[in-house]
Amino acid sequence: MTEVARDVLLEVLIHGPMPRAEIAPRLRLSRPTLTRAARTLVDEGLLVEGGTELRSPTGRPSEMLHVRGEAHRFLGVKLTADHLYAAVTDLTAVVTDVMELPLRSTHPKQVTTQVAEVAAGLPGMTAIGVTLGGVVRDGVVVDAGFPAWKNVPLAAPVTRATGLPVTVDNDVQALTSAEHWFGGGAGVDSMVVITIGAGVGTGLIIDGKLVRGAHGLPRRFAHLLVDPRGPQCGYGHRGCASSYLMSHVILRQLRNCATYDDAVERARAGDPDANRIFAEAGYALGVLIGHTANFLDPDKILLTGDGLPLYEIASEQVHDGIENTYEDDPTLIDLDVQPFDFDEWARAAAALAIKDTITGTIRL
Repeated sequence: MTEVARDVLLEVLIHGPMPRAEIAPRLRLSRPTLTRAARTLVDEGLLVEGGTELRSPTGRPSEMLHVRGEAHRFLGVKLTADHLYAAVTDLTAVVTDVMELPLRSTHPKQVTTQVAEVAAGLPGMTAIGVTLGGVVRDGVVVDAGFPAWKNVPLAAPVTRATGLPVTVDNDVQALTSAEHWFGGGAGVDSMVVITIGAGVGTGLIIDGKLVRGAHGLPRRFAHLLVDPRGPQCGYGHRGCASSYLMSHVILRQLRNCATYDDAVERARAGDPDANRIFAEAGYALGVLIGHTANFLDPDKILLTGDGLPLYEIASEQVHDGIENTYEDDPTLIDLDVQPFDFDEWARAAAALAIKDTITGTIRL
């Protein structure tokens, strides 16, 4: 696929069906160049012409170009400490099938085998995306807490086991890309994704692109200081936002709570200790959001994660933290709170495969 054809496909994929007359100026292409690129994409079955739409008060209806979603299918796999979540999507990241399986083992070879078994039951896949929490470089899981892996090659073994192109990345980075292309942040120039739960993750879109650091490390805004007298996070930092927000830290401060859901129920029931701990965590979340808005002034901040009940319980304290940190009018912050389940994280893994296929990061 030529660079021009790729840009045309992305324009329609991200922004929706549109006529050639709109695509050409948006991409600064001449009409003949656009016509050639669109014809190539139609011939390859990636775009289809269909229907007309009146796009302005004057003039005639324009013929629309649509992405042909059924042209390709992608498998997304999200790995946790004990489960494999899978989603099948079409080229537009519309989910057509989902599944959840307990991991038989966290040994890399066994996980690879289990992913291959899932793929074998889904013929016609174009590519596979795999995500997990941790640092990933060039298809190698450098350091992950869930499962506990260090320097584990994953992309190449799964490719060998399935015969399909495979891309692997940090789950929050993949979710950020997916939301930028196919979700609430579609087409915005800047966006921050914050996830709270077992860990605290951050993903950044700046100038329409996912930001990757010089060392391939996930963004780590969550170690901003909230209170030097606060609890310790897993890295030994005292009083950072992460030390208040991680689920296991909340549990550590509450007696007789076996799970995060137990802690949430105690807070909802009015337990004073639980309410105090969630209030402190809510304030820390607000500080994190406020500093993020100060640093980047993004079009949107998307908040999600399995720790999201915190926002419901302590939304007042979250907004107190924002107001005490953000230097401008808090109403300027577009905070989008989304309770994604693991199926959405698996969809993000499939979207990762879509993105890397279209951009040529992985080869068909």
